[in-house]
Order: sequence, then C-alpha cells, then structure tokens
Amino acid sequence: MKITELGRVTENSGSPTLFETDRGSYLVQGWRMTDPEALAAMSIPGHETVVEIPKALLGFAREQS
Repeated sequence: MKITELGRVTENSGSPTLFETDRGSYLVQGWRMTDPEALAAMSIPGHETVVEIPKALLGFAREQS
C-alpha cells in the first residue's frame, strides 16, 4: 500500500495526521479513544478501533473528483 501524508495538526499531546492511500481510502493517526461511555455508545466491533482527531485535520481531506 502506498500512503501520502496530506497534513497534520500538531497539538500538546501529539500530531494527529491524515494520510491518503492508493486504495481510495484514508488512514488517520489520532489519540486513542478510551472513554468507556463514548465507546459503549458507538458499539465498536472487536476487530475495529476508534481514534479521536481535531476537526482541523479534516481540512486536509481531498474532494472526490
């Protein structure tokens, strides 16, 4: 898989980053979500995970053409 970094938002506890793949998808680096109440409300399957990112990171997403 080829990935391209689209942008990052550096904050106090890390640098959430948005990547684009050559598979027509995105990869997101963010803060591990550990809030039990939020995770329970989302019903996340065991083979998936959730990361939290700042809204500003989505400004790097590319529109589909």
